[in-house]
Amino acid sequence: MWTYEFACSNPSSRYLEIIFRASAEPSGITEIAIPKWRPGRYEFGNFAKNIGRLKIQDENGRVLIFEKVSSHLWQIQSGKAKQIVVSYTYYAAQPDAGACWVEDKLMYVNPIHCCFYLPGKLNTPCVLRLLVPDDWAVASSLKVLVKRELKAATYHELVDSPFFASPDLQHKKYTAGSTGFHIWMQGDAKPEWARILNDFKAFTEVQLGMMKSFPVKEYHFMVLLLPFSFYHGVEHTACTVLTLGPGYKLMQKSMYDDLMGVASHELFHAWNVKTLRPRDFAEYDYSAENYSRLGWVYEGFTTYYGDLFLSRSGYFKHEEFLGELSARLQRHMDSTGRLNQSVSDSSFDTWLDGYVPGVPHRKTSIYDEGSLIALMIDLYIRRFSGGNFSLDDLFRQLYEEFSKDNLGYREQDVRVLAAALSDEKVNRIFDVHVRKAGTYLPMLQELLESVGCYISEQPASNSYERAFGFKVVNEGGVIKISSVMPGSPADKAGLAKEDELIHVNGWKIENDLHDKVSYALQGQNSVVLGLFSSRQFRILKLRKTEKHYYSRYVISMQSDCTKNQLELRKQWLGA
Repeated sequence: MWTYEFACSNPSSRYLEIIFRASAEPSGITEIAIPKWRPGRYEFGNFAKNIGRLKIQDENGRVLIFEKVSSHLWQIQSGKAKQIVVSYTYYAAQPDAGACWVEDKLMYVNPIHCCFYLPGKLNTPCVLRLLVPDDWAVASSLKVLVKRELKAATYHELVDSPFFASPDLQHKKYTAGSTGFHIWMQGDAKPEWARILNDFKAFTEVQLGMMKSFPVKEYHFMVLLLPFSFYHGVEHTACTVLTLGPGYKLMQKSMYDDLMGVASHELFHAWNVKTLRPRDFAEYDYSAENYSRLGWVYEGFTTYYGDLFLSRSGYFKHEEFLGELSARLQRHMDSTGRLNQSVSDSSFDTWLDGYVPGVPHRKTSIYDEGSLIALMIDLYIRRFSGGNFSLDDLFRQLYEEFSKDNLGYREQDVRVLAAALSDEKVNRIFDVHVRKAGTYLPMLQELLESVGCYISEQPASNSYERAFGFKVVNEGGVIKISSVMPGSPADKAGLAKEDELIHVNGWKIENDLHDKVSYALQGQNSVVLGLFSSRQFRILKLRKTEKHYYSRYVISMQSDCTKNQLELRKQWLGA
């Protein structure tokens, strides 16, 4: 058994103080490691950079010699020692949903960041001891041995189980099916619990209704409410951490929609990627990349269903759900990366830059593109099975066949199930849209018609986007170019990402770029921009053409639908 003690004697320093105890290797050489990445974010996390004051002794307090032999691996000269005692600090200063954070009244830890392991022995039972005040409560999906002492059956379970310890935790629970669900909230907020419990239970019951079973007996929503704007969620098998802010806006519609959306999304991950995984990483290797081309399934399907469940539960009106789909389509159309890299390749490349914008026009999003792929497969199956089957049936069968015994699924398994539920022509979605770069628009238009919906293209609302093909972002009053459409007037004139705009036709830009460009274009077909590019002042002249850029794409419902279209739509979105 491995044990871990957590303390924090000086919260303002953000340092956790941790002691790890494990049996020494009989060979006299014991190796310990820290994971290089965490499941749910398929890129290197380099958590070892936060470890300091490392000291290693044997069971009698004798200092043992050790050295670091790679970025995340240490080798200890343990000799005849029976036990190694590893004392160290971990810098816990990242208050998002996948990291660690300490302050005066909170110890929040994702063990995958900071818990050592012995390579090759990941099935070892683990015990956590939290050295916090007696009046602090603990939120965790781990088994409680005694107050503030938790047990994991294996290291895998340990690092899949974040915890909160605080005197200020708010806690409610509800039951859906035979499963108990807990909601923990930490932070400055005034939750309307009756409403929250009602809405959470509604989307939970819809998910359970589709999947028929749940992988664990108890599940925990752990919500960290921050005093500033934030949005993040991370999935685990028996819990999720949701980080939102500012907490005082919790019950306002926009933030409450965020809470519902991310909670529904992360709950579905309990099935999709936590229990059912691609064969590529059916067994996690924490020491290296775990590549997969199936991110469009484990993130894309989850993104699609997270919102669809809110429609079926009645939280979203049908128009609101279509608004969410429209936002995904908009990001797809705005990203010229869709023409250069397939969603399959983008999944493989998350280990390079999957969670930041990256270089212009290179890649796509496994979340946005994957959700649209899910939509296409769902509507195709519904249409060509006469409404008898859907993506619900596909995913449920995939789960039933490939989630057991860490078997894992392949792309071919998804293809076979899709064809069996519809016809062989469904493979064009995989061949043309999953495996190749390109636009999804024609296929989406074709399939949405079967449920009485259509896509309209509307001019961009901002004059500079519409006429010249560039987007901006306001960074503390500085107007910076965030995107330039290839082949647009802005591109041809030499405008580049990160350029800082100063004036339009000699008029200083004061948070009114759209207005000044609109005015300049009255009776004219060009504007002159003053800007800083690489800290050098430049003047560029942009000439308008007949073509429009960054059009808006909106998915709407037809007013005149056939009986068959209405029935398929009702089956799809809920009553």
